[in-house]
Amino acid sequence: MRSLLRIITVCLSAFTLPVLAATTLVQNVKGYTLNSDGDMLTFTSMAIEDGKVIALDPDNIQADTVINGNGNTLIPGLIDAHGHLLGLGANLLEVDVRDSSSASDAAERVAAYAFANKQQAWITGRGWNQELWPDRAFPTAAVLDAQISDRPVWLTRVDGHAGWANSQALALAGITNDTPDPKGGQIIRDAEGNATGVLIDNAMAMVEKHMPAASTAQYAAQLEAAGAHLLSLGVTAMHDAGISRDVYDFYLKRAVEETLPVRVYAMIAATDPELDTMLSNGLIDSADDFLEIKSVKAYGDGALGSRGAALLAPYSDAPHQHGLMLTQPEDFQSLFNHVIGNGFQLNFHAIGDRANHLALNQFESTFNTIGGKTLRNRIEHAQVIAVDDLPRFAELDVLPSMQPTHATSDMNMAEDRIGKARMKGAYAWQTLLDSGIAIPLGSDFPVELANPFYGIHAAVTRQDRNNQPVKGWYAHEAMTLKQAFRGFTLDAAYAAHMESSLGTLEPGKWADFILIDRDLFDIPEQDLWKVQVLATYLAGERVYQSSQQ
Repeated sequence: MRSLLRIITVCLSAFTLPVLAATTLVQNVKGYTLNSDGDMLTFTSMAIEDGKVIALDPDNIQADTVINGNGNTLIPGLIDAHGHLLGLGANLLEVDVRDSSSASDAAERVAAYAFANKQQAWITGRGWNQELWPDRAFPTAAVLDAQISDRPVWLTRVDGHAGWANSQALALAGITNDTPDPKGGQIIRDAEGNATGVLIDNAMAMVEKHMPAASTAQYAAQLEAAGAHLLSLGVTAMHDAGISRDVYDFYLKRAVEETLPVRVYAMIAATDPELDTMLSNGLIDSADDFLEIKSVKAYGDGALGSRGAALLAPYSDAPHQHGLMLTQPEDFQSLFNHVIGNGFQLNFHAIGDRANHLALNQFESTFNTIGGKTLRNRIEHAQVIAVDDLPRFAELDVLPSMQPTHATSDMNMAEDRIGKARMKGAYAWQTLLDSGIAIPLGSDFPVELANPFYGIHAAVTRQDRNNQPVKGWYAHEAMTLKQAFRGFTLDAAYAAHMESSLGTLEPGKWADFILIDRDLFDIPEQDLWKVQVLATYLAGERVYQSSQQ
């Protein structure tokens, strides 16, 4: 394996993306970019050579190719700092129940999909959210059984932290009324103690381990679907939050073949049995910046919507529950020291205030013991934080990697879950920024929709796309437009140690840019989510064009 990795590393170091060898001039645009200091620059033309920016507003340049921007707005390609690339592709290719109005409606959609896909041994899908249904109750296997009972069905909740199975899937998993809850997981039961069909967090593996493993062909189809979707939304780079060994190998192969559709900063899943092998392979850094593997994603707790987020005090709407720790606190020290000791950035999933508190404590202990503070370690989500812990992110140089649309999706239930007092440390973007720490922004697709302009809108307005609530939800924590723009560009690049090559359109950086249909910085805030991408360019080459362009 080590000899194979040496070959792959040489290949990754040697190849470059086929880009324009000649000079390209992009002109007649209303251009915006930050510089490395975070100051806004404007320009009307840009020169590109060998895929990189060589000048903004160049004088007397001899161009071999001219791109006329037709007066449209040009901004850097956007970077999603937390998503799931193949998960997005799978979501685009399987049954989607995100907009279902009830459990019965979701089951009917599953049945229609199953009828149209008779060749599939398992019916899988994603997107249900009981908080949006009239009864706000978890669904049951019986509802699915009424529509489809000849094949196992497994539907992941919108946040990815719960699954809904029909009876055949439960039987294949060997789950009965007597099956105990696994550590860090929960089998939802009715008043008589019967398993209802919903599994929370670590209990999901009881079903998922019986599902057919994804093939390389499935990975390829998922990558193609996800890449095309992201490029149409202006996303040119993304941070893939938790990849398995199989996906690690798949990405390496695609990088050597130069067939990754977007730039990928991949985080190795800490739960993968071959974590040590991947760590021993060292950091992966392709010469064309299309694949970077320098970090590990670890899993602290569950999600707020399924009451899996680990809290210091009980849930306000479920006083007997504190949430779930997916990684047990006694295992933190060895995990943190192992990952950081190998020179990898550690990106730790923490949503509840207990998970955030324990993670910050362990980061501090590890830094004091073995160092690693300069790795730009991250806490992914950082949604509910004890007020006393908010300044510790800046003190420890731990980046809160956050997703603005989580706030606007959660606002219908977050205060019910944690109460008004704990909301002082929840989704606290401006407080964190004021403390002096950068916030890389993302969407957590396919948990949320991948459109980055939805995220920018949510960050600035603290409203949903119906512009509710009118004055914004805890609006004092809203970002400015410049801060939100920075979160999806410069700060997202910084969080991946890639700010020298991505995130802005300064000379020497890759010419990843998009043309959009309106001036992002001169429209009403409530219209930020309506921005449409006209064209997307990677390393100076067009990779997407809308029918409007």
